[in-house]
Amino acid sequence: MNSPARATPALSSPAAARTALEQVAANLSLAVRGKEKEIRLAVTCLAAGGHLLLEDVPGVGKTTLVEALARSFSLSLSRVQFTADLMPADILGAQIFHAATASFSFRPGPIFRQLVLADELNRAPPRTQSALLEAMAQGQVSLDGVTHPLPRPFTVVATQNPVDFSGTYPLPDSQLDRFLMRLSLGHPAPDVEARLLVLARDAATAGTVVEPVSTPEALNGLRAQVAAQRLDETVADYVVRLAQATRSHGDIERGASTRAVLALGMAARAHALWEARDFVTPGDVRAVLGPCLAHRLLLRSANQGTYTRDEALHLIEEIARKVPAPR
Repeated sequence: MNSPARATPALSSPAAARTALEQVAANLSLAVRGKEKEIRLAVTCLAAGGHLLLEDVPGVGKTTLVEALARSFSLSLSRVQFTADLMPADILGAQIFHAATASFSFRPGPIFRQLVLADELNRAPPRTQSALLEAMAQGQVSLDGVTHPLPRPFTVVATQNPVDFSGTYPLPDSQLDRFLMRLSLGHPAPDVEARLLVLARDAATAGTVVEPVSTPEALNGLRAQVAAQRLDETVADYVVRLAQATRSHGDIERGASTRAVLALGMAARAHALWEARDFVTPGDVRAVLGPCLAHRLLLRSANQGTYTRDEALHLIEEIARKVPAPR
């Protein structure tokens, strides 16, 4: 997760933050129809300063959602198509030698944007995938002993196809753990698809037609507001007990990490803003539990090749039912 910009003040109140969130969500719904729940979670993820993994089959609106997010917040956007021959320098940039002056200068790569779409991230080899790790964790890029800060706000949204694994490299655990949330959009309902036909709009450009309704500074303000949200000891204990339950469950080989616990707390803080509250409730934690934890768990069934992506969600729902919430 990114840290909120230190010089950026929080919004004037949780109510003002909720208004800002709702304005962006309403704007996104003009580009991605019938996905209000997923849109709300995506906006929550950005407000929490987290990176987002969109896992779904082609043609359901992943790219449209990312383009609309960038437009709504007026963020600079770059799209990197990950392929087997993509090199780290193609993402991060490189030192360029100038023969006339016998000197080097740094040429920034596409990572130097406020919103980076890493399309089909798992099609690049692990070395190239790992080029994103420092950027996602620390908001900077280190090359040849020189550190280059990335713009603020900074967010990576990656996509991968959960069905087609031919020619892909599974994302390493260290990479998965750096995504605050994993979401799937799924196919729209039949009436929504019919409505899209009536609109006769090219889905490929839908994300670019929405108008900006916010700014990068406002997103920084939202992140500062999220960081200032109160999460008391009873809710913190609830979050930890949920994480511990994943670590002791018989069907889970490896449970939630400490980074996952922190991510869950931050996402719950952001979710509380939708209710214009300055404190977190157990309901906020449960609302973001699956999107925050499911992709971080290693199931025992995965070793037998029977793992499905929904299985982790079912286990988390089971854990949420068994772990008592504070009153």
